[in-house]
Amino acid sequence: MNYRIWALLFLCLTAVLAWQLGAWVGYRLVEQEALEESFRYRQLVANELNRYRPMPELMAEHPLLQRLLERPSDQRLILQANEEMKRMATIVDSSDVYLMDRTGLTIAAHNYDQSNSFIGRRFDYRPYFSEAMATGESAVYFALGVTSDLRGLYFSHPVKNDAGEILGVVAVKIQVDELESQWLRPASSANAEMVVLDGDGISFLASRAEWLYRDFTPDTSSADNPALQQRYPGRELTNMDVLEVNRKLTMTSGSSSLVLLNLDGVRREYLSTQTPLPRLDWNLRVLIGTGPVLWTQIQFLTGGLMLFLGGFLTWLYVRERYRREAELAQRGEQLEKRVTERTADLEASNRRLLAEIRQREATQNELKATQQELIQAAKLAVLGQMSAGLNHEMNQPLTAIQAYARNSRRFLERGNAEMVDANLAEIVTLCNKMAELTRQFKVFARKSEGPPATVDLRLAVDAALKIITAQDSSEGVRIRWRRPDHGVMCHGDLIRIEQVLVNLMANAIQAVETVPEPGITISIHDGGDHWQCCVEDNGSGLPADSDQVFEPFFTTKSVKQGLGLGLSISRQIVDALGGTLTGHNRADGPGAVFVLTLAKPRKTP
Repeated sequence: MNYRIWALLFLCLTAVLAWQLGAWVGYRLVEQEALEESFRYRQLVANELNRYRPMPELMAEHPLLQRLLERPSDQRLILQANEEMKRMATIVDSSDVYLMDRTGLTIAAHNYDQSNSFIGRRFDYRPYFSEAMATGESAVYFALGVTSDLRGLYFSHPVKNDAGEILGVVAVKIQVDELESQWLRPASSANAEMVVLDGDGISFLASRAEWLYRDFTPDTSSADNPALQQRYPGRELTNMDVLEVNRKLTMTSGSSSLVLLNLDGVRREYLSTQTPLPRLDWNLRVLIGTGPVLWTQIQFLTGGLMLFLGGFLTWLYVRERYRREAELAQRGEQLEKRVTERTADLEASNRRLLAEIRQREATQNELKATQQELIQAAKLAVLGQMSAGLNHEMNQPLTAIQAYARNSRRFLERGNAEMVDANLAEIVTLCNKMAELTRQFKVFARKSEGPPATVDLRLAVDAALKIITAQDSSEGVRIRWRRPDHGVMCHGDLIRIEQVLVNLMANAIQAVETVPEPGITISIHDGGDHWQCCVEDNGSGLPADSDQVFEPFFTTKSVKQGLGLGLSISRQIVDALGGTLTGHNRADGPGAVFVLTLAKPRKTP
């Protein structure tokens, strides 16, 4: 009976500790979620402010605004400034753009031709005007529009003359609806809320409509504050029923706390995280319900009970095991003898296995090296076939360079520097042409052993075409390259893909040698999660078993045209890049189609 009492005591202690630990972990998880959401919202605000902050400063540099403030009675300048204000509002996608003189009187505005025009109205009481006039720098202010009654961010900057004197202020208003539309509610919890408070604790952005224009600092009174009445005209700034709970021991951040909110007559507990927003006196408060904490506590309690049960059963097992140790000791001695006998056999077997493993690893390494050498040999073989075409292409520019050089010497003897300069320019052009021609061959001949990356499939086709078209065998063949206008990003290696495409195009040119009107078509198709590059020809087509062409040393050509290794090596290259290479006869006419399939890059979450 004694051990049962101790077991019951340990059970109660385990349950209490698990429940408290679950509460601590649950609050930490909810707080971490709130901090992540706060960071995301803070970045959205910073990006929006950085987007619009420089615009008033750029507008203030416009010489038309300076001339109008210096001659405010000039009707022609006023009309030009109004039209410029309208154009600026369209460019920056803002709701209001207007210009004020030193007294705060609006003399030009984007809505000059509307019934609610700002022209003739004074905004000298607005902080964005007085701050810009006082500091000579940009100012940012949030308020409800006096005319439109819409929430907005006001960006202002003083307009100065050449002497640095302030002539007036240009202001831009951006409605916060555009910013608010980008702020999605936290997706990780259905009972999470978000609210943005100004420096006086008044909410002007919120995930719940009924939380707008509420005072989240109940200890202060906003009803008699004239600055708040100017910022939120016609709004009743009532206090929010918020009650803070003192549980600081569960929080890791000093900006986090537990609060009770009265929602629909029911008090609910939320974890509140307050984060200051950049360059403003705003504060972002993310409120996430603490309902998941109870579920975490239940999980920890269940885990604790399971742990206790496992420990208790383990203790019973050990207790039973000690009872049988004496019996197992005798059997252990017999087993030790048998183990000693079998150990020698196992060691010998292990030595044989290790020798076989080393031999297999060496064979695999030799196989990989041989494959790489075969790939490089195939590339060099293609380059050898192309050397005749390259020699023909290089001969004409070299002959022309020699002629230009001889003429230049004669013109130099005569003192005709102008003709010498013209001849040298032609020589430079011919050298650039020869360098571009040989560059593709040097890149193609280089080994590529780097890991696959994200590359543009169009560039590999372009490079392969430059090599193919330099051959004499491509003369008379109509090559149609249906090049996409947008980038075709795939997972692979540019040089290895280029080698495969050169092989496919060279095979296609050899296949159409006996055709009256030889033609090759290269196209790229979107297959959803992959790209397909098709090389079609109108030649004689493939044998009945089309997959046989990918076997080593299988060829339908003469010995002079190849050994039948090109397609086999090409398929190995594509397989190593995670793609596929297939071939079949065309369904709509004579000829064959080879399809190179490469995966699209994976999108990061």
